[in-house]
Amino acid sequence: MTRGYRPADVPNPARWKGHLENLLPKKSKVRRVEHHAALPYAEIGIFMSELRQQEGTAARALEFAIQTVARTGEVIGARWAEIDLSERLWTIPAERMKVGREHRVPVSDVTLAILKQMQGLRQNEFVFPGAKAGCPLSNMAFLMLLRRMGRDDLTAHGFRSTFSDWCSERTNFPAEVREMALAHTVGDKVEAAYRRGDLFEKRRLLMNAWAEYCNSPAPAGTVVPLNTAR
Repeated sequence: MTRGYRPADVPNPARWKGHLENLLPKKSKVRRVEHHAALPYAEIGIFMSELRQQEGTAARALEFAIQTVARTGEVIGARWAEIDLSERLWTIPAERMKVGREHRVPVSDVTLAILKQMQGLRQNEFVFPGAKAGCPLSNMAFLMLLRRMGRDDLTAHGFRSTFSDWCSERTNFPAEVREMALAHTVGDKVEAAYRRGDLFEKRRLLMNAWAEYCNSPAPAGTVVPLNTAR
């Protein structure tokens, strides 16, 4: 059109809105989904035991991330101003959430212990401070930690899938409670519009159950692969 080869008033045959969108499936339905490497939930007890033997802020932060099923960025960016120890509550502001909505996270006994440990080592506004003064952990901290543990087969984000599988297969909690714990959008727009609460008390019960499961030994008969990279 700029060069005059095509009249400006002729519709673009390749336009999406009102045209190709009526003929082709949405991109979200056909794009390739890349799954993060996840630990089978039956092995989480052993993994957590090994993780607690690791020293350093990154280990405590990953433990916190697993217990709260929060995303990596939400954890390493956590600030003390977001934490209410007396109410056992972590409130992540909307600007730090992927969905752009404030998210309240119930704090279990295990996560409370981690927070109190980090409070005793407090250096700045961040719950999990990094090596550089005034900065949080690097976003590579979890990757390097898993590598040191000889678990290159895992990703920090994959533990959210571990939790999801455990919740679906080993508990009776409704799917919407699980999805809200993961800070996912629940249901379609109409359902979301009518669901005003965040199922917080039910999520508190769920996170307590998850913490208990993570602190339990592997069930009898569980086959745990030996990693020769250690």
